[in-house]
Amino acid sequence: MRQLLFFLSFIFYAVTSGAQYTVRIQVDSLPVQPQSTDLYVAGSFNNWNPGDEKYMFQRKGNGQFYIDLNLAAGQYEYKITRGSWKEAECTSNGADRSNRELKVNGNETITISISGWKDNFAEKGPVHTASKNVQVIDTAFYMPQLKRKRRIQIYLPDDYHRSKKRYPVMYVHDGQNVFDAATSYAGEWGIDEYMDTTRVPKCIIVSVDNGGLKRMNEYCPFDFSPDPRNKGKEASKGEGKEYVDFLAKTLKPFIDRRFRTRKESRYTNINGASMGGLISLYAILKYPGVFGSAGVFSPSVWICRSELVQLIQSSGKNVKGRIYFYCGKQESDEMVSDMLLAFQKMASVSKARMTTVIRDDGRHNEKTWQKEFPLFYEWLMQ
Repeated sequence: MRQLLFFLSFIFYAVTSGAQYTVRIQVDSLPVQPQSTDLYVAGSFNNWNPGDEKYMFQRKGNGQFYIDLNLAAGQYEYKITRGSWKEAECTSNGADRSNRELKVNGNETITISISGWKDNFAEKGPVHTASKNVQVIDTAFYMPQLKRKRRIQIYLPDDYHRSKKRYPVMYVHDGQNVFDAATSYAGEWGIDEYMDTTRVPKCIIVSVDNGGLKRMNEYCPFDFSPDPRNKGKEASKGEGKEYVDFLAKTLKPFIDRRFRTRKESRYTNINGASMGGLISLYAILKYPGVFGSAGVFSPSVWICRSELVQLIQSSGKNVKGRIYFYCGKQESDEMVSDMLLAFQKMASVSKARMTTVIRDDGRHNEKTWQKEFPLFYEWLMQ
């Protein structure tokens, strides 16, 4: 029955996703400052890249900004930026605004207004929300596999310093969004607040900041085209192999030496969303003896679909741990179909304990993943 449902959903996706429609987004008003700037759109259709030159607005003679997007039918989310998440749109009083929603079922023109820019409110200072149990290990931890440096943070359970016991460890990508609203670009996951209050047995959380403009490279294990409209052209280098090597061969040994951890793979989890979900799945495939479980939230399978399927077919049999696949129906039909494809391929070759969760109201954003994390964690700790 599960295979039949997957087949039917795949056929539905294949039939409905072929048509491309042109959606014009035009901006009719902007904040007073800055008066002259370039605008970009970042969304679920370009992996939330805030400064993608292919998604830069053009200007009409009257100064109005517009961009034409070629998209398949489906539901998308997006925001407007001036080239980075520090310069993203916000509300008129400086608060983060929710992702804009876009439902595509034909050619259309959408007119929007920008109420404010985040950097115009920067002088007020960020409001930090990280728990007292979160500490920065290093603001420039060296990654020899990538020859870069990165901020690493750690959450220690509140009884860590009062006991001698050892704890499971979870490694989480996109560290800017894990603990602190002040460093996140669209809201935090609130993992520290959850750990502070849950009655479920707690673990150590290690967060690794993403590489900014190198995020897609580091979270993709294969060479890729960053523009889904231009697949097969202008390939970028995938550095996911080196990034996962860093986690397994450099960071984990460091954490195990410095903190009281349970080193065995069955007590080591890796977790992330979007591109972070993709690299989490890759990590457990490449290092099943290091990572014994994975949280695969809204994985960006589209960027390397065929290569990932081949990897699962060749290496999936080695995975005997646990994998939690999650996706929301409000993301896109492609996102759901791709997640089911990865699950189905894994189920055909692996004896891992796996579950798939598809929420009707799930969206491609931190707020959704924050809501899902406690449910994932409870499943993981059973």
